[in-house]
Amino acid sequence: MKICLAGLVLVLPVVAAGPQPVPVMQAVPQPYDQVSFQREGVEIARCHFGPTLNRPFFFPIIGPSGRSLTRMGHPHDPVTHSHHNSFWLSHNDVNGVSFWDDRGNGRIVHQRIEELEDGATSAALQTASAWVAKDGRTLLNERRRITVQLLPDHEWLLILDVQLAAVGTNAVTLGQTPFGLAGVRMAKTIGVKDGGGTIRNSEGGVNEAGVFRQHARWVDYSGPITATASEGLTLLDHPANPNHPAMFHVRDDGWMGAALTGEGARLIPPGQPLQLRYGLYVHAGIPALGKIQQQWVAFSRTPPFDFKPKPK
Repeated sequence: MKICLAGLVLVLPVVAAGPQPVPVMQAVPQPYDQVSFQREGVEIARCHFGPTLNRPFFFPIIGPSGRSLTRMGHPHDPVTHSHHNSFWLSHNDVNGVSFWDDRGNGRIVHQRIEELEDGATSAALQTASAWVAKDGRTLLNERRRITVQLLPDHEWLLILDVQLAAVGTNAVTLGQTPFGLAGVRMAKTIGVKDGGGTIRNSEGGVNEAGVFRQHARWVDYSGPITATASEGLTLLDHPANPNHPAMFHVRDDGWMGAALTGEGARLIPPGQPLQLRYGLYVHAGIPALGKIQQQWVAFSRTPPFDFKPKPK
């Protein structure tokens, strides 16, 4: 508000109409480059993006029982599978550079937070990152939008929008590989082998024998998380993704991923960013296939996030 008195301009603060309600969902910044997604002050997910990490990731992913449905690393091979970071994005072949494992070939380096948003039913975090090769070359610029949306009965949905843009005047090739783009490492007790869990997909496949490298709209991994409760996660592929329905790389040992280039390489030309949208449905029990399909249908009807031009 401005008031002019004889050439003197006074700038007065804009006063809010009244007390604002405390948002049910909040994206709360934490020390050491982390953001905690909280429902009424209780954390249900956390995003990590510190400068020493090889890639941003989400851990924990808290189910209705209050326990994480994901873990860090393979339960039987934690060293060579240290890159299994709960829920994450990366790719095994970007112009020949692997961003998938932890061998130091490529790193997804966080640059800045672009936006934090709280609300009555959802909260969001938007970030910018660079995909940097070992020799210091930036191959891709990434923008990412993470939205945590509440559902009934303490279930919730994580929506992940990502935009990948080639740097400079050269195209970037995402090579053929089953490793990338979205990966999930389930809690040990939910794994088919370790905990008696069950894998199902939208096409009726069951466990690794029926879902491994098969195309599907979604894959669900459910199993025991406490002595008395089963819960799980459904990885959702959006119909706007260029390879929908995705080929899913899924194992009985507690791993599932949506393979963007499982059957062929994909080119990202200069000035034509690749945009992708994935969902992670966090649910109680072992839902009927119809209920999971309803969640996918609702997710499929939401358009990908519209990334505005980067602020200068």
